Amino acid sequence: MVLTFLHLAILGLSLVFIIFFHRRSKLSGFRLPPGNKGWPIIGETLEFAMNHRRGCPEKFVIDRMCKFSPEVFKTSLFGEKLVVFCGASGNKLLFSSHSKYVTSWWPPSMAKVWYFPENQENTVEVCNKMRSVLPEFLKPDALQDYIPVMDSMAKEQLETDWSPHKQVQVFSLSKKYTFASACKVFMNLIDPEQLTRLSNPFTHIVAGLISIPIKIPGTAFSRAVEGGRIVREELLAVIRQRKRELLENKGLKSIDLLTRLLLASFENGETNDEKQIANKIIGLLVASHDTMSTALTCILNYLAEYPQVYEDVLHEQVEIAKSKTPGELLNWDDVKKMKYSWCVACEAMRLSPPVPGTFREAITDFTYAGFTIPKGWKTFWTTYSTNRNPNYFPDPEKFDPSRFEGRGPAPYSFVPFGGGPRMCPGKEYARLATLVFMHNVVTKFKWRKVNPDEKIIYNPTPTPENGLLIHLEIINST
Repeated sequence: MVLTFLHLAILGLSLVFIIFFHRRSKLSGFRLPPGNKGWPIIGETLEFAMNHRRGCPEKFVIDRMCKFSPEVFKTSLFGEKLVVFCGASGNKLLFSSHSKYVTSWWPPSMAKVWYFPENQENTVEVCNKMRSVLPEFLKPDALQDYIPVMDSMAKEQLETDWSPHKQVQVFSLSKKYTFASACKVFMNLIDPEQLTRLSNPFTHIVAGLISIPIKIPGTAFSRAVEGGRIVREELLAVIRQRKRELLENKGLKSIDLLTRLLLASFENGETNDEKQIANKIIGLLVASHDTMSTALTCILNYLAEYPQVYEDVLHEQVEIAKSKTPGELLNWDDVKKMKYSWCVACEAMRLSPPVPGTFREAITDFTYAGFTIPKGWKTFWTTYSTNRNPNYFPDPEKFDPSRFEGRGPAPYSFVPFGGGPRMCPGKEYARLATLVFMHNVVTKFKWRKVNPDEKIIYNPTPTPENGLLIHLEIINST
């Protein structure tokens, strides 16, 4: 018996060594992308995070593009071997080869923050299920009815939280608007106490996303995991309440995203799919809480720095306001006229990208730019290889909204929402919410920065160090 066990153990170890050395032998025959692995386990994560905290996240990418290759380089982040694809060609490959060469992937540390424990090993399945449902709800035709809702909410917040004050902090108030708007549109939530319970933990979640994944009390990662737990429990309570209302055939005033997801789960026989639905909504709320509020804050920051751009946006928005009757809210036709305003928003996102990039996992060995990316290695596309690259944007440090007029930038050189078949399903919602807010704030206020030299930090999204404090002046634009 003992001898048999010993034989099995030796056989098992032999197989492990055979597989290990076979893989090493195979990799040694590949021309792998150039780069550094960094320190054991943590790799170059510390340098990656510190560049973000110092306000120069592009330095990590640009330094390695110059040192190793302008097309692709390898590194090690979040405990994973990672290949960073650079330039428009690299972006195009990753966006257009989903399911052929790569698939969705999130670092385990991020999965532990966002997902329920039982979903942390199958994040790809969760993402794919989400994408199969979201486009129908988030396409322009479906969102048109929510433009007056967003407009009404923006007006109410500006009147309540901005107008009474001579000085406000833009980042905190823009988060309040984008989060409340998302909760209303996606789940029809308007109770202030409930919104506060959901919103507060997101600060810890976002702050811990690129932290060292060590779960020790008091660390950013530990606070992020706890914040994720609180949000998931709050969402489960909302989902179960809505589910009861549907099963009891209670009349619903509108069919929001949550209701559509529940009805889809009923049709598919997945009546116990509450946690999957919560996972889908969390992703949208993370985007609305920090990504969109970051974009709005950066837009207002640049409008304060470039008075002529502000005047041009104001002119466009005043013409729209003049076409409205007293009390009439914005509609789809109004938003279609906000072309210059969207160019300004895009230029702000080019210089201060709300999303630095996303991850993928290689599902097969494939070759790019003469280098082999082995199966199982993780990949990353990044805005920092294109957004300030003079090959794509001449005079890249200049704030110039005209770059986005006409045909705009070269394909795959500006990808704040991804590209190709992997375009972010929330792009149109983000565009509408951004333009509606811009309309309201520029037609109501002029502003100047309290600290003209306020530093931008990345945590991981770009944020003015003090939240962009501004002095307000109420105007009569009409």
